[in-house]
Amino acid sequence: MNDRDPAVDEHVAVYLRFREVFGDASKRSYMARKRNEKKPGTSVPFAPGRDPHGLGDVMESLTNQMGWSSPLARSELLLAWPTIVGAETAEHSDPVGIEEGILTIRCDSTAWATQLRLMRSRITTTIAQQYPEAGVESVRFEGPNAPSWKRGPRSIPGRGPRDTYG
Repeated sequence: MNDRDPAVDEHVAVYLRFREVFGDASKRSYMARKRNEKKPGTSVPFAPGRDPHGLGDVMESLTNQMGWSSPLARSELLLAWPTIVGAETAEHSDPVGIEEGILTIRCDSTAWATQLRLMRSRITTTIAQQYPEAGVESVRFEGPNAPSWKRGPRSIPGRGPRDTYG
């Protein structure tokens, strides 16, 4: 009496095949037995390591695993610029970005850029203490963007506009 015997009804053949495949654990293949065997300790409700974790801990481990801690620290640094230098100074300076460990700050005038250059060591120290993951090694202060006076086919190199715009 095998599966292909026409004398056996179809439902009996299906039952015999299922019993052969799923019924006896000793008749299954090694991989099927391995896949179906229960792992010890996985269904224990109060086992060690099954305690709930706080959302902050989970987010911190996720950012560390994904390598997001440095970009997040850089974004946080750019957003916290007014608390680092003070509200009045932040009104006249804007952080542009961080590239290769250099924080670039755009100032309203060259006078503000000069004053912030004099404060560079204090600003760099504050950033290193509060945001070490940002990776800021140096700070560059730039004046405002001056319009270009280089127009037309007969423009010649000259002394330029100097400090007219700041």
